[in-house]
Amino acid sequence: MFAQDTAFVDIETTGGNATRDRITELAILTMKDGKLVSEWQTLINPETWISEHIQHLTGINNDMVSVAPTFKKVSKEVLERLSGFVFIAHNARFDYGFIKNEFKRCGMKFRASVLCTVKLSRTLFPDQRRHNLDSIMQRHGLVCTARHRAYGDARVLFDFMCALYSQLDAEDVDKVIIQLLKKPSLPSLISEEQIDNVPSESGVYQFYDKKGLLLYVGKSVRLRERVLSHFSSDHQHTKEMKISQNIASINCIETAGELGALLLEAKLIKKELPVYNYRLRRYHRLVTIYWDIDGEHSLPFINTAKTIDPQKIDNHFGLFKTRKKAKEKLSQLAKEHQLCEKLLGLETGKGKCFAYQLKRCRGACIGQESEMQHRIRLMQALLPQRNQAWPYAGRIGIREISTDREKTDIHLFDHWCYLGTIQHEIQLEQLKLFEDNNLMFDIDTYRILTSYLKKTKRPDIIQL
Repeated sequence: MFAQDTAFVDIETTGGNATRDRITELAILTMKDGKLVSEWQTLINPETWISEHIQHLTGINNDMVSVAPTFKKVSKEVLERLSGFVFIAHNARFDYGFIKNEFKRCGMKFRASVLCTVKLSRTLFPDQRRHNLDSIMQRHGLVCTARHRAYGDARVLFDFMCALYSQLDAEDVDKVIIQLLKKPSLPSLISEEQIDNVPSESGVYQFYDKKGLLLYVGKSVRLRERVLSHFSSDHQHTKEMKISQNIASINCIETAGELGALLLEAKLIKKELPVYNYRLRRYHRLVTIYWDIDGEHSLPFINTAKTIDPQKIDNHFGLFKTRKKAKEKLSQLAKEHQLCEKLLGLETGKGKCFAYQLKRCRGACIGQESEMQHRIRLMQALLPQRNQAWPYAGRIGIREISTDREKTDIHLFDHWCYLGTIQHEIQLEQLKLFEDNNLMFDIDTYRILTSYLKKTKRPDIIQL
């Protein structure tokens, strides 16, 4: 069995929010030298009401906990049983978060090395689809005396660990556990308290040096996990090494979901120009392939402009950050579809184009192919590149609600242009401040929003 001292922990709670809900039952099974040395469990008075749904799920009712001790009364004993032990739980972030918040309410600090048995199972058995406790019990032939009760579930975790060491090579199990427990070494100017203050949910993080210079802006749906990944001891990129050497403080801004994090990241990078953000920078000009298809004799041409009229975005094909990239795309389409590069403005001179001599042009340059035939084929080549027209009647809001339902964001858009984010529908009156001439098309906002609408089955749209 694993050499370190470990504590198998399970809790039952009044709900799923670690800052709002409370613990109703706690079980701790401790192991030393590979042997189970103590088993402890207690009901906890949550000092709040337990809903009927939770009572039905756990079997713990309000009468049972009314005479139980509060967490504060057992906090010292809990701390003694957990201190110095590896904290093992199933979906450990949940149990660890609740216990840490209970200690915080008591004015006590708690920190431990944490091992999640969900991650352990996923790593050891990557071919298996499910890793919830019932699936693990079925897979390894384990029995639970009281499912959804703290002691019963904690005992399953101990039995699961025993099963791993009996069914697999011990060195392989140890290697995976050590890897999962591996903590990144923090930069010299960053304290563990700063890391503790990084939220676990969606949002944007900002790294500053000791002089207050913004080094880097990033986003994630799991902020803490992403921030810690910057400080791994085996830096694979020079940029990561430089960030780790210079970072002195971290600021985090929570969002309700991924869309809000993407939009805020792009906005902050363009506004603040962090030292190590090379993508999503401010571009002074946008480059597209412009073609007014309704123009009888018009042909596409590479268009460079400070901004694009968002209401005519579907007359533009592709969005590029340099003229060179747009030219390469048009040249690629010409080769793939045997189009005339002279008619596309990619080649100058009179007579046959060079591609015709290589039999890669059907002769539109010398009249061998009619203008209409070439136009039709050109349209077929360009249509897949056509930028999407705004699919709504006017302005919209997209509502995002966080997984714990504690935070709501409404992101406002008009013709692919991001107007801002509000938290309450009553603030929609602010829309009156935005006139049509305030709309500024942004290539990154367009890509973020089109991608979101494409992959989200039922976006929560508010038609304004």
